[in-house]
Amino acid sequence: MHGRVQGVGYRWFAREAAERLGVVGWVSNRTDGSVEGEAEGDEAAVKEFVELLERGPAFARVDHFETKAVEGRGNASDFEIR
Repeated sequence: MHGRVQGVGYRWFAREAAERLGVVGWVSNRTDGSVEGEAEGDEAAVKEFVELLERGPAFARVDHFETKAVEGRGNASDFEIR
């Protein structure tokens, strides 16, 4: 996620949405000012999760959002902020 996504509660927003939807994985700030993460779960839940993250929390501005489907790792049991 690129834009104003650090310092606006974006990672906390992501974790709350993931927990509500039953999605597991992680989210982390990157040194270039963007945010990255991985999410696993029911296909419909992950789709809704991505839609929420494309908008972000109230003070965020998401300019660019990129997704890539990968094989699930199955080793996450919750959604963590790194």
